[in-house]
Amino acid sequence: MLKKNKGLMILTSVIILLPVLAGILLWDRLPETVPTHWGIDGTPDGWSSRPVAVFGLPLFLLAIHWMGVWLTGQDRRNRNQNEKVLQMMFWIAPVISLFGMGSTYAAALGQPPRIDRLALLLLGIVFTIIGNYLPKCRQNDTIGIKIVWTLSDEENWNATHRLAGKLWVIGGLLLLLCAFLSGTALPWVMPVVLGIMVVIPIVYSWWFHRKQKGEIR
Repeated sequence: MLKKNKGLMILTSVIILLPVLAGILLWDRLPETVPTHWGIDGTPDGWSSRPVAVFGLPLFLLAIHWMGVWLTGQDRRNRNQNEKVLQMMFWIAPVISLFGMGSTYAAALGQPPRIDRLALLLLGIVFTIIGNYLPKCRQNDTIGIKIVWTLSDEENWNATHRLAGKLWVIGGLLLLLCAFLSGTALPWVMPVVLGIMVVIPIVYSWWFHRKQKGEIR
């Protein structure tokens, strides 16, 4: 997988590290401690030193990126995986790096963004895109809804991912709409939407398994 997508791997790795260059250029303007974590209400609740924020976070994401791609490539079931699904995997870490570090630098420079709303916009876009690809995802051990019933039966896998794809698109669109709700609604709307997107496909997979065995008519 790495050899086949060497150019894409280099491109996405460079994008992940672009915030390092931005941090070096902004170094003298950044404070000694930089906000690097926000609560669900958008308030900073975690800080890191300037070197850790500028160098450590992008390098950590780069390591996660390489590890994720490597593990995906090691899965034999992914040898016949949908090419668009595999390529989507390459862009998750770059998007997180640009979004996360951009928000971090803006907050450090005294222009804190509404991180709660921006996070909902990002999640909404990401989940909508993933939802479109979930039905195309072939059975494997690293990508998708990996539970005992989907991994043991291809028909269950396909049915569950078709349903999950629809739910994730709807959930993604709802999260986009939630970004424009009042601040008091955000802390509980997002967990509810995410919970539905996760729980319903699992319950459906269990129900499908029992129906196949004739335990449910």
